[in-house]
Amino acid sequence: MIKISKLTKSYKTPKGRHYVFKGLDLELPADKSIALIGRNGAGKSTLLRMIGGIDRPDSGKICTNKTISWPVGLSGGFQGSLTGRENVKFVARLYAHRGELKEKVSFVEEFAELGKYFDMPIKTYSSGMKSRLGFGLSMAFDFDYYLVDEVTAVGDARFKRKCMQLFESKRNISNFIMVSHSLHSLKKYCDIALLVGRESIKLYDSIDEAIEEYILEEE
Repeated sequence: MIKISKLTKSYKTPKGRHYVFKGLDLELPADKSIALIGRNGAGKSTLLRMIGGIDRPDSGKICTNKTISWPVGLSGGFQGSLTGRENVKFVARLYAHRGELKEKVSFVEEFAELGKYFDMPIKTYSSGMKSRLGFGLSMAFDFDYYLVDEVTAVGDARFKRKCMQLFESKRNISNFIMVSHSLHSLKKYCDIALLVGRESIKLYDSIDEAIEEYILEEE
């Protein structure tokens, strides 16, 4: 269960403050994969980042007794002057259990297939190499919830299949909270939906019903 209490998030604009959420109260049920559906700019990715602790609200809080990932494949947080291995070690020290550090680093090194670049500074990487490292690092740890802002599979066709096989294997042990422009992907991976609308936010037990309502709002 993830409980959101009196959550407010706003941004300063030339025309005054723009409120993405204002006093939001919401409870996301346990053991369900949740699709976040809504128009562009509605706040889906912002909510996802706040749930993952990447972004902070102006006020209010998010409470849970579950483990939550950072957004899957996120590569913007890497330290450019450190090598891929050093970045992975840093994260593994925060999330791995005692004695797992070597195992986690080996997993990411083997999965990302970066060869000698694994021991070179991140600033020498292409965007694709960073994405492969970020995806492998996300999948190296077991979380109760994985946060997914678009299903990202990078590289050539073989590597993309490898990414998706690993991603789908997590469905057996974890749940997803997912943002995607692909309604097909949301229906494939999620059980229920949170519709982030123009005036309100509503939780739907039926993802099909949420999609129908979303399409009607957009017409």
